[in-house]
Amino acid sequence: MSKPAPSARAHVPFVSVDNMMSLVHHIGIERFLVDLAGEIEADFRRWPEFDKSPRVAAHSKVGVIELMPVSDGRLYAFKYVNGHPKNVKEGLQTVTAFGVLSDVDSGYPLLLSEMTILTALRTAATSAMVARHLAPAGADTMALIGNGAQSEFQALAFRALVGVRRLRLYDIDRAASEKTMRNLAGLGFELCACRTPEEAIEGAEIITTCTADKQYATILTDNMVGAGVHINAIGGDCPGKTELHPDILKRARVFVEYTPQTRIEGEIQQMAADFPVVEFWRVLTGEAPGRRDAREITLFDGVGFAVEDFSALRFVHERLAGTAFFEPLDMIADPDDPRDLFGMLQRAVPEA
Repeated sequence: MSKPAPSARAHVPFVSVDNMMSLVHHIGIERFLVDLAGEIEADFRRWPEFDKSPRVAAHSKVGVIELMPVSDGRLYAFKYVNGHPKNVKEGLQTVTAFGVLSDVDSGYPLLLSEMTILTALRTAATSAMVARHLAPAGADTMALIGNGAQSEFQALAFRALVGVRRLRLYDIDRAASEKTMRNLAGLGFELCACRTPEEAIEGAEIITTCTADKQYATILTDNMVGAGVHINAIGGDCPGKTELHPDILKRARVFVEYTPQTRIEGEIQQMAADFPVVEFWRVLTGEAPGRRDAREITLFDGVGFAVEDFSALRFVHERLAGTAFFEPLDMIADPDDPRDLFGMLQRAVPEA
């Protein structure tokens, strides 16, 4: 017996890795980053509307698998994401992810998407969006410490949103810096591969730290950080993983996404439970000041939060209209009578 044709509502758009790459190039990488940053900022400005919770994490000795849910009452989103630093040595990605966007009224999924590439884009867009409000005026030089999979995305986002033109690169693995140099060559940056973190931060108004090892590391020490810089600390993103000496945090004004999650996973996991931080959405709504003077050290302790994934999935869903950058998936059972799911199953039994 032939299978009944599913209704259009049973078809859910699926964005594969190939689809995502095609969509990004269709829009343009820097245009994509700028527009995505705008969507993330808009959602941060309505932060109280979201039903939020720290991510649900399953930790092991070698990594973590997480679910990141959030809803604004109209749409619901979640992301499945892992973080396994040891994967690089096995030829695997440190981070892989997929996500779902759903309609709250019906509970039906609206989109299923890869989010390995999309997470890299939304992380860079968020970092640059925050820096646009906190970095020193006219900043055009950034130190990129940790030159793995995120580095090029950060570079392009900071140029598009902040105006960074000069990049000073450092990684403990020289091959990673060489990879980043190759990928960014010819894209209009002034590039310098450095031998030490100290050399990398010379003359940098913005310092981005994004290393992979799951350990309490000290990538930056207090004496390395001068007055007036903005630190974009995005590598400390799970328990037991940090990059900055605690004394840097004591000197800086620290901004976070969602405090309950960042106290578990961010740089501030090293600090006392009452260590003062500012949730960044308050800067956007005018409830808290951003950079207060030219000598202040601002620090974004970015661990990645579900609202950013919500924004990214919503952004992709909207941009798919009129394109062919998705595949319809028949993933929702759709019996003629909603109460007769068993009857639908029986009608699909093949003839002997």
